[in-house]
Amino acid sequence: MVGTMVLVLLGCGTAVSLNCGADTASVVGTAMAFGLAVVAMAYTIGGTSGCHINPAITLGCLLSKRISGKDAVMYIIFQIIGAFIGSAILYALVATSPEAAQGTTTGANACQAGVSQVTGLIAEIVLTCIFVLVVLGTTDEKKGAGNFAGLAIGLSLILIHLVGIHYTGTSVNPARSIAPAVFQGGQAISDLWIFIVGPFIGAAFAAGIWKAIGEK
Repeated sequence: MVGTMVLVLLGCGTAVSLNCGADTASVVGTAMAFGLAVVAMAYTIGGTSGCHINPAITLGCLLSKRISGKDAVMYIIFQIIGAFIGSAILYALVATSPEAAQGTTTGANACQAGVSQVTGLIAEIVLTCIFVLVVLGTTDEKKGAGNFAGLAIGLSLILIHLVGIHYTGTSVNPARSIAPAVFQGGQAISDLWIFIVGPFIGAAFAAGIWKAIGEK
C-alpha cells in the first residue's frame, strides 16, 4: 500500500507538474519519475513485501508460483488502496494550488490523440509483458540480478515510459490507472478497461515466456 501510494503520488505528480506530453523534456522527466520511484521503493520495502506495487506484477508472480492466491488477492487490494491514497493527496495538492498543475490534474491514463483503443490495448499488452518479464527474470532466486534487481526494474520502467507515453501515457499497472481515472473521469474512465485488461494479459504472457526460457 505504501509503495503504490509513493509510485502514484510521485509518478503522476511529476506528470501533472511537468504537463507530460507537452514537450520532450516533460516526457523524459515523467518517465524518470516513475522509474526512480520504483527504484526507491524496491530498496525500501523490497525486503518486506517484494515491492510488487503493481497488480500485473502480482499476477505474473502468481502464475509463476512465487506467491499464493490468497496473498495475491490481498496484495492487489492494498495496491489499489495505496493508489487511491496517492491520487487523493495529489488531487488535494492540485485543488489547493491549481496554478501548479500545467495539464491533467491527476496524471490519469488515456489513449492519446489519434491513438485508437485497439492500438492502446496492444501497447499496454506488449509493454507490460516486457516489464513483468524483466521483474521475473531479475528477481529469480537462481538466475536473478540479486541486489541490482531494483535498479534494473526501475531503469526498464523508464524505458517503457519513453516508448509508451506517446500512445497511452503508459500504465503497465492497473492500480496506477484506476485511482487517477476515478478522480479525473471523462475519457480516463472510458479508456480504463484498456489499462486493466492490457496489463493483465501482458503479465500472463510474461509468465509464460519466463516459464519457457527461464525455468530450465
